[in-house]
Amino acid sequence: MNAPVSRRQRDRNRGLLVLIVALFLGSALVAGALRFSGWRPEGMRNHGELLQPPGDLRELTPRLRDGGDYSWNPGARQWRIALAPPAGCAEPCVALSAQLDTVWQLFGRQADRVHILWIGELPEGATRDAALREVLPDPALRAALPRVDDPAGVPVYVIDPNGFVILRYAPGFDPAHLRQDMSRLLKLR
Repeated sequence: MNAPVSRRQRDRNRGLLVLIVALFLGSALVAGALRFSGWRPEGMRNHGELLQPPGDLRELTPRLRDGGDYSWNPGARQWRIALAPPAGCAEPCVALSAQLDTVWQLFGRQADRVHILWIGELPEGATRDAALREVLPDPALRAALPRVDDPAGVPVYVIDPNGFVILRYAPGFDPAHLRQDMSRLLKLR
């Protein structure tokens, strides 16, 4: 048998129910407002510039300096870091090659899933690692890389396994930012 509930107890229960509903709906409204305003948590942001629309390299077949073709082969899940420095790039390109080598080494066991595509002539003294693929200069390939002829220096790009250029890093970028973005991408299967 149910004991009669006092008016005071009933009002307290109703107030508690209204408070629970207000907390739930209020947090949902705040989350929706943040989502639609474009805000993202710090850990969810790319450091590189997300290219919209991404550059499409699928129709191009880069030629390697050793004479072979570089195929995109999406099934291999191979990510690429690409750069196309201008002819005659010396000291800045040697420093950039050392930075990219360090970034590549920091991938650890995931390093074999990343290639570095050097489009053009590799300068004397540049770091040569197992991930480096020297690609012959190709005007069509350069044209597919957004804002490749930056007067500030050499930009670096991230190309997904399918052959889409998805991220661009402006000249003078922090290599740690490239490593963070690539580490997140390498976790994708």
